[in-house]
Amino acid sequence: MTGMIAMAYLFAAVMFILSLGGLSAQETAKRGNIYGMIGMAVAILATAMSAYVESYGLIIFAMLVGSSIGFVLAKKVQMTAMPQMVALLHSFVGLAAVLIGWSGYLVSDKTTFSGAAHVIHNIELYLGIFIGAITFTGSIVAFGKLQGTISGKPLMLPFRHLLNLGALLITIWLGMEFVPAGYSGTSTFYLLIMTIIALLLGIHLVAAIGGADMPVVISMLNSYSGWAAAATGFMLANNLLIVTGALVGSSGAILSYIMCRGMNRSFISVILGGFGTDEGAMVASVENDQGDPVSISHAEVADYLAEAKNIIIVPGFGMAVAHAQMAVSELTEKLRKQGKSVRFGIHPVAGRLPGHMNVLLAEADVPYDIVLDMNEINSDFPETDVVLVIGANDTVNPDAVEKPSSPIAGMPVLEVWKARKVVVLKRSMASGYAGVANPLFVKDNARMLFGDAKDSVQAVLRDLATGV
Repeated sequence: MTGMIAMAYLFAAVMFILSLGGLSAQETAKRGNIYGMIGMAVAILATAMSAYVESYGLIIFAMLVGSSIGFVLAKKVQMTAMPQMVALLHSFVGLAAVLIGWSGYLVSDKTTFSGAAHVIHNIELYLGIFIGAITFTGSIVAFGKLQGTISGKPLMLPFRHLLNLGALLITIWLGMEFVPAGYSGTSTFYLLIMTIIALLLGIHLVAAIGGADMPVVISMLNSYSGWAAAATGFMLANNLLIVTGALVGSSGAILSYIMCRGMNRSFISVILGGFGTDEGAMVASVENDQGDPVSISHAEVADYLAEAKNIIIVPGFGMAVAHAQMAVSELTEKLRKQGKSVRFGIHPVAGRLPGHMNVLLAEADVPYDIVLDMNEINSDFPETDVVLVIGANDTVNPDAVEKPSSPIAGMPVLEVWKARKVVVLKRSMASGYAGVANPLFVKDNARMLFGDAKDSVQAVLRDLATGV
């Protein structure tokens, strides 16, 4: 039986690796998800067959409750709320690591481990609880910020960096006292204090991060949850959990690096510093300094598109909020049938979740081959007749390139303003997550189409159909 479980774990690990490989491209993402589901199903069944499992009735009950809740939430959640869902799921992983760590400590006694085994076990236990606690509360705060129940503004406490450093040093000291200690009231006190500090540290670390860095926070917490799972795997001597946690932790760290590079931010600065403000904050406007925005009608946008040969659509979180992806897909199909070149430009941090826009467009059956990332399409804007910016803001801000003093200076952006005409679909002149004004809105070749993105696109479609 042990050999069968080992083979099942190996098969599940291969499935997880294939899943990550599949998720690296839109064309294979669905297949990657299937690989992941197969691997997880095999892993659960193999673990249930382990000799360590005894209370099958309780396990089946817990699985039925958990899977029922997961099924209902997955069916009900909107794509706009997917980032919050992901953050909440990360919190569950962190909480599980904390509970398993404490359970492993409480059921141990002085005879369970001795010598080097005792030290190693306590290190695994200590790290699992520490990382899990930070992941748990950090994910809860991220969920609240994304959901709007907690302010998106960064929490700037006085001496916040020193507070974080002090908490880390105290945690290290507590660990040095706890690891060699036996199982006593004193060691329990050390572990309890560390857990409280880690919970508070998780809150503070994420609370200090503003809305502009939320995509990085999501991938960062994904990495944390993976390392927490790996530490738990060492504690439980479960090889598959170690491998899975390492895969999630390393892939999350790589994704965080990619996201930071896409925002011209260092990972350390994101973790330690706050950046950005509440979503939609009204900024002292660019109109006063550089001119007034020029609004445009649906019929005029339809005329622009009718005359254009090359069109690029740049979606942002506003498209997700308005649930406009289906209307955008319909507009794309109509324009392509007219012989026009229509492509999409996707910024690495568009939306609130890595790949958010890609998923929305895939949901709307937009062909994969016309969805290009920023680096692939940026050089094509000067030859583009019309760019439709749908709900994007910071990712198309010229100040990132043209104004060294801007808070987003150096951030790679989609250089839409180089096109012959730019139409920006927005509800208002509100800022994006970074809380800075966007001079794109008042450039000579830019026009503003105010209103709900879905309604606006549908109105443009009607005007195209009637030839207005």
